[in-house]
Amino acid sequence: MTREEIIQSENLVMAKPRLMNDTTMHYCPGCSHGVVHKLIAEIIEEMGLEEKTIGVCPVGCAVFAYRYLDIDWQEAAHGRAPAVATACKRLWNDRLVFTYQGDGDLACIGACETIHALNRGEKITVIFINNAIYGMTGGQMAPTTLVGMKTSTCPYGRDPELHGYPLNITELATHLEGTAYVTRQSVHNVMAIRKAKAAIKKAFTNSMNGIGSNLVEIVSTCSTGWKKSPVEANKWMEDNMFKFYQIGDLKDVRR
Repeated sequence: MTREEIIQSENLVMAKPRLMNDTTMHYCPGCSHGVVHKLIAEIIEEMGLEEKTIGVCPVGCAVFAYRYLDIDWQEAAHGRAPAVATACKRLWNDRLVFTYQGDGDLACIGACETIHALNRGEKITVIFINNAIYGMTGGQMAPTTLVGMKTSTCPYGRDPELHGYPLNITELATHLEGTAYVTRQSVHNVMAIRKAKAAIKKAFTNSMNGIGSNLVEIVSTCSTGWKKSPVEANKWMEDNMFKFYQIGDLKDVRR
C-alpha cells in the first residue's frame, strides 16, 4: 500500500473523544484551546465522569468551551469562575468541578477570586491558559505579558517602570496553604501534550478525592495576537515564555 493510499480518509482512525461534538471550532490556527479541550474530554471519559462533571467558563476566548464539550457548563461573569465553581462543588460535592480560564480573566479581573479560592483549598481544579495577552479583545497587555513584549496597549514593549512586572500567579499559588497540586505545562508538541494530559488527570483525581485546590497552567501561544504564524509563535514561546514560565510541577502535596 502506498503512502497516498494509507492516508485516505477511510483508512484513518478518528480519535475524537465522545464528549467532543461536531461543532466546527472557531479558534485561530495554532491555538492551544482545541488541544486542551480534547485532553479534558479524554480524561473525563477515562475517569467515567461524563454525567458528573461541571465546567465553569467566564469571558475571553475560553468562553466558548461549552460549544465543543458536551458536559454540564455554568457561565460566570468575567473573572468570577473560581467563585462559581466553589458554589457548585459545595452544593454537589460528588461532582468534578473545574474552571477554564485565560490569563487576563484569571490573573487580572479574577485575581481576587482565584487567589482566595485556591487559598481556601476548595476541591476544584483551575485550568489556566496563559498566552501572555488578551487574545479575544484586541491583543492588549495582560498581567502575564513579558517584559519587552509588544502588545496593542504597549506597542514599544512592556516597560517595568511604566507597566510593572509580569505576574507569575502560578508561582504565587504554590505559597497558598490550600493548594495541593500546582503545575505548569504546555501542548506545543506530542511529548508536552502527554505530560499536560497526565497533569490535568492528576488534578481532576485530587479534586474528586477531596485533596485541596489544584491549578494547571498551560503556557500557550496566540498567533493572531502575537502577529506570528503558528510555527513562529511556537518557536517564540519556547525561546521566551519558557524562560520566565518554566515548565513542570511546582507543588505536589498529598493530604
